[in-house]
Amino acid sequence: MSKITVYSWPTPNGHKVHIMLEECGLPYEAIPVNIGAGDQFKPDFLAISPNNKIPALVDPAGPDGQPISLFESGAILLYLAAKTGRFLPASDRARYEVLQWLMFQMGGVGPMLGQAHHFRMYAPEKLPYAVDRYSNEAKRLYRVIDKRLAASAWLGGDEYSIADIATFPWLRSWEKQGIVLEDYPHLKKWLDTIAARPAVQRGVQVLADLRKPITDDKAREVLFGKTQYAQR
Repeated sequence: MSKITVYSWPTPNGHKVHIMLEECGLPYEAIPVNIGAGDQFKPDFLAISPNNKIPALVDPAGPDGQPISLFESGAILLYLAAKTGRFLPASDRARYEVLQWLMFQMGGVGPMLGQAHHFRMYAPEKLPYAVDRYSNEAKRLYRVIDKRLAASAWLGGDEYSIADIATFPWLRSWEKQGIVLEDYPHLKKWLDTIAARPAVQRGVQVLADLRKPITDDKAREVLFGKTQYAQR
């Protein structure tokens, strides 16, 4: 089987795809895109990820046997689920149950918890309004998930799915979001169960030794300053 190439970095969005590849047992190579050094703005990467975000994926054996490149982690998860027939139910009703929770992650959990991370940890000045807004939104999202998991074994229903794979990497950093995990017992049980899966343990270690804390001004500027918004 030809090897998939994933261009990535050890962030929650990168971990989604690393975990999925490990869970599916697909052969792949992880190419680091150091987002603190500005690798995401290089022309070769922009050619496959025009939004200059990781991850991106190239599969030489795509649909009809032809190569395909994809960006956006949710799209990549859907592609890999279709390619392998795993982690996305076949029936319409069960599939849409999973897809709504995948979209919940993409549209809510990722963006809002990302803002909580930013204003709690990386903003050059502490803005109480922003910290409170996004910390409270994090707690609200955790309540939604905890309530769901009180009634369902997994986010998408009875089976572990791409909805869980997409959401787990964001929630494993709960302490950075101002969360007291014991306040969400059903979520905590789900988090611990996923963390114990061997494929998940392998996935979160992919490229992990390359990531360093963001402490220098250059990395901060690349990630959050004018470099991010330059016309290309």
